Order: sequence, then structure tokens, then C-alpha cells
Amino acid sequence: MKLLNFALVLLVILINFPAMAQGGLEAYEHRLFIQHNDTLPYRILYPKNFDTSREYPLVLVLHGAGERGDDNEAQMVYGADLFLENQEEYPAIVVFPQCPKDSYWSNVNIVPDESGRRTFNFRKGGKPTAAMDNLLGLLKELKRSGHVDEDRIYIGGLSMGGMGTFELLRRRPNTFAAAFPICGGGHPATAKKFANKVPLWVFHGEEDSVVPVEKSRIMAEAIEKAGGDVQLTIYPGVDHNSWVNAFNEPELLPWLFSHEKE
Repeated sequence: MKLLNFALVLLVILINFPAMAQGGLEAYEHRLFIQHNDTLPYRILYPKNFDTSREYPLVLVLHGAGERGDDNEAQMVYGADLFLENQEEYPAIVVFPQCPKDSYWSNVNIVPDESGRRTFNFRKGGKPTAAMDNLLGLLKELKRSGHVDEDRIYIGGLSMGGMGTFELLRRRPNTFAAAFPICGGGHPATAKKFANKVPLWVFHGEEDSVVPVEKSRIMAEAIEKAGGDVQLTIYPGVDHNSWVNAFNEPELLPWLFSHEKE
């Protein structure tokens, strides 16, 4: 009988696990940023015992192309639990914006070939995409809230979000204290704009079949050549989902939050 009861309890836990996990992520409040009749959904996590008289570090995390939409949920699938689980040690305001289906974080031209592989042609300049323009507006609003320590603003993202990270750095090189692009890329000529201002930890899977690992290698080399502080971690045998490895790096958060703008 005791064994049966234990089995029933275990079954209930397993059935409800996804809901329990999502319930935890509900600590991230649902918000909408509206600008020029356009809307950018985002989720925001405030530190426990949030004190409105204090300033806190701000972390922006940009999702990949597969999480685009307007449900204000999909962007939470990668990385959100990491910051939630480490609230006590690293109290911060953490924001996960969601890019619309018809937009892209970075200004990149993507050309598929006959085999289905894609070529990414990054631009050195030009107007931001609609999603990036709204993201810039949201960042400005967050900084004006009075709750953000402007010496400790961080940016990171995966895949399309890694590309958005590099672009946001070149558009706002004086804003960020550190950055962590994962399996992304950018135009190497833009590295000189932020290289000596923002320390970076760049991640990529060596066997990435979506965004070639060379995209991160090229950016890391350009940053280093421009006098920047950059770490490059390549995961042998790992495909496009190198964010799993990156978000499990025990030193990622200690490294990130150790940086302040000079």
C-alpha cells in the first residue's frame, strides 16, 4: 500500500511538472512596450524584496528566431530559469523581450543555398529593424525608471539573439558592462566600436549546422585585434543548441556580474 501511494504521488508530480516549472517562471511579470503604434512584449523579473529606492543591475536576454511571436511566453524557454534560480546571489532586473514573427533582432541578410544551409550577410550600419528599434526604446525606458544601475547593464542572447547582442553593442557601445553572445555573429568591422569598452564571453558549438562556428571565431578575432577583452568558448561535438552548455557554465553569472563600467 505504501509503495502504491508513493507511486501515485510521483505520478502527480510528473504530470504537473511542466505547470510547476511554468509557475516558477510566472515570477517574470508580463509587460508590453508600445512605441510608434508598435508593440514589443517582454517579461521582467525583479529582485526578491525589491526596494524602489535602490538601483539594481539590468540584464537583457535576447531569444532566437524559433521563439519569435506575440504570446509573451516562447522567449522564456532558454535561460530564464538560470536567473530565477540565482536571484538570491545575484539580485538583478532581468528582461526577456520577444521579437515579432515578421522581424529580426539584427540587420542581417540571410540567403539559403540549394542544400538548405544559410549564408548570413551582416551589415555594418543602416537603420535598425522594427524589433531592434523597439528594443532600443525599451532599453531607454528601463534606464529612465530610476531602478537601474547604469554602470551594471548586461546583454546576451542566443542565435538570432546572439546576432542582436553584437548589433546592440555597436549601436550602444557605451551602455553595457559585459556581454555574452551565444552561437551568433556580426560584421567584424563593427567590433572596433565596442571592443575596448565591453568585455565579452562568446560561445558556439563546433558542429553548428545553422550558424557556422566561424561567425563567432571571426567576431572574437576582430574584437581581440581591436584591443578588446574577449573569451571564446567552442564546444566540441555540439550543434546549434550551444546555449544549453553556455547557460550551464558555472562561471557565467560570476563573470557577468563581476563587471562594471569604468
